[in-house]
Amino acid sequence: MSLSTFDCIAAITEHSAGFAEAARAGDPGARIEHCPDWSLADLVQHLTEVHWFWATIVDERLDAPPDKSRRPVQAADADPVEEFVAGAARLVHVLREADQSARCWTWAPWRSDVSFVTRHQVQEAAVHHWDAAHAAGQQVVVAADVAVDSIDEFLHLSVASEDDSDDPPAGALDGPLSFRATDTGDTWTLSDSERPGALHVERGDAGSGARAVVEAPASDLLLWLYGRVDIDRHDASDELVQRFRSLCFTD
Repeated sequence: MSLSTFDCIAAITEHSAGFAEAARAGDPGARIEHCPDWSLADLVQHLTEVHWFWATIVDERLDAPPDKSRRPVQAADADPVEEFVAGAARLVHVLREADQSARCWTWAPWRSDVSFVTRHQVQEAAVHHWDAAHAAGQQVVVAADVAVDSIDEFLHLSVASEDDSDDPPAGALDGPLSFRATDTGDTWTLSDSERPGALHVERGDAGSGARAVVEAPASDLLLWLYGRVDIDRHDASDELVQRFRSLCFTD
């Protein structure tokens, strides 16, 4: 990973604290714009469960997801935000103490180790921090280095991949699409691979003006990938972007 384990855990800690602050400031009944079926209270519960889920997998080195019956039941008089804070602290502690190369279950069978969990939980915390802050009328900018690493992980692991033989995608990108973080200069180009419906990712020069390029500061580019903000897509057509979106998934 581009970010060190220390930096990943620091980012999870920072965004979890920011999430808790936004949750306390906002109306629990406020709708989450980009998760329209959820209120802010629902989002708090969701991220609390996410942290419990992955902390349990890593702590116990599970080779399958923990049974739903094991999920803690919130006491009627409990403060949901305080429960979230406690769960985030447990996740951070478990990740900090774990051997990052140790095997455990993940949704990416070609990356079944603790380091995958550590890296991906940065995105989970950062994007949902943005959601909570947005619902509370606040603004969040993800640090450029954190955003760049999250973009890199998204483009390698949350799009139809040459590595994922268990879930062959349908359709094709049908033309290269580049992404550029304007504040750091980092670029990625996606194109169809030899495996039908899978994408090849190359990190490097975004290429000439003839190639469709989506560009923005790293924080905005990450949030655009997760469908949270609009950015200038220049000559990347709606059709090309829609094909790209159809080849993406988020977990």
